[in-house]
Amino acid sequence: MIARAYSVAFEGIETREVEVQCALSPGVPAFSIVGLPDKAVNEARDRIRAALQSLSIALPSRRITVNLSPAGLPKEGAHFDLPIALALLAAIDILPRDAVEGMTAMGELSLDGALVPVVGALPAAMHAAGHGRALICPKGSGAEAAWVADATVLAPDSLERAIAHITGRCLLTPAEPGEVTTGGSGADLIDVRGQDRAKRALEISAAGRHHLILVGPPGAGKSMLARRLPGLLPQLSPREALDTSMIHSLAGLIDEGGLTRTRPFQEPHHTASMPAIVGGGKGAKPGQISLAHNGVLFMDEFPEFARPVLETLRQPVESGEVVIARANAHVRYPCRFLLVAAANPCRCGHLADAARACSRAPQCGDDYLGRISGPLMDRFDLRVEIPPVGVADLDMAPSGETSAAVALRVAAARRVQAARYADAPGVDTNADAANGLLDSVAAPDAEGKALLLKAADRFRLSARGYHRILRVARTIADLDASDRVESDHIAEALSYRLCSFN
Repeated sequence: MIARAYSVAFEGIETREVEVQCALSPGVPAFSIVGLPDKAVNEARDRIRAALQSLSIALPSRRITVNLSPAGLPKEGAHFDLPIALALLAAIDILPRDAVEGMTAMGELSLDGALVPVVGALPAAMHAAGHGRALICPKGSGAEAAWVADATVLAPDSLERAIAHITGRCLLTPAEPGEVTTGGSGADLIDVRGQDRAKRALEISAAGRHHLILVGPPGAGKSMLARRLPGLLPQLSPREALDTSMIHSLAGLIDEGGLTRTRPFQEPHHTASMPAIVGGGKGAKPGQISLAHNGVLFMDEFPEFARPVLETLRQPVESGEVVIARANAHVRYPCRFLLVAAANPCRCGHLADAARACSRAPQCGDDYLGRISGPLMDRFDLRVEIPPVGVADLDMAPSGETSAAVALRVAAARRVQAARYADAPGVDTNADAANGLLDSVAAPDAEGKALLLKAADRFRLSARGYHRILRVARTIADLDASDRVESDHIAEALSYRLCSFN
């Protein structure tokens, strides 16, 4: 008779149920695992055997076959150790079969029987709740999984404790959720001397989730400005926090089961590979763009990234999701991020300073920024030239507003947008609004319309550029608490679109 346990396999943030079937049959003693297991799953045989020996449980002298169904779905990861062990213990009548079948299990076994935390506990708990089962997982993963309110999460620290609970000898108390952290970035906008135009661009970017590129000489403050953007953004809503944490759970980035309400800020180095940025590699893991979901992706030295890496950003920036194609599956991850790029005007960085520029100026600037293709540049709503800051300016008293003051206006603008798009699925900010929707929510007054049409004709704006200017103008109007998009709003939006490095 076959004993069954249940676990999950991951395809992106989606979970697929895996039925772990264990059968004992006459023959030469052996322990085999079938059903497309990877090396980590196949090695479960030795870990389980050692763990059972530590509990003085001997394997029967029979042929043990474990099938992971569906057999055509690849199984990856050591989290299959616990469900295989439970199915085996049920097959040899140490555990009641109906109790094992009523759980979804995941966990890696140590040789001494201890349970090691694994990634993916949060999506596994959601899967278990959807199928009306309890989740049994390692103690180190319990606080993370317990955030799913509809799931009963049992988190033993060892296989022995799991056996004691299932047999009713010593029941486990359901796990409690971890802590919620709401800490800020600690970097304040008022610390930046000068750069008033760039600060205004950061505010508009945060309010409408508009992509931003900063171009200026070394030391002008591009990175300093970008790292202050998270302090302007509103905290994650409960739904956004859960969506973001699902991805971080698969990447093993949730610390002690705690969730955060702070928006993620990812800052990959320009030597990062394509799988590191968009996702992929073994197991098609999430990349930086997905880890930045609902937050900020800051790419410093933007032209220094490999050209194929930059071009792969074009589709995710538009769609808010990335599909990693594999021969046997297509793995999908969400990636609605705010892209902030920073670049020098040329390789030496001193294109605008005749005394310091190289002999190839100005051609070197065209060649350097030319690494950013036109279609990719077209996706930046805000383009800001950062002037150098004089040493004398550094001694000036702090000027401008604090991040907290700007964040209040940003939050108010976000609330206006949330109410405006309440009936539009998938639209939360002005940057998400479809072109047809803009005709009703961002139609400018007559003067603004004439100005926009004149600029579109003179500067040969693309249709994408035209609509992105409307979106930015709508955000500027929201920051001004204006119901109408007026000519001043259009003019400011145009000023951020039309730069010398276009």
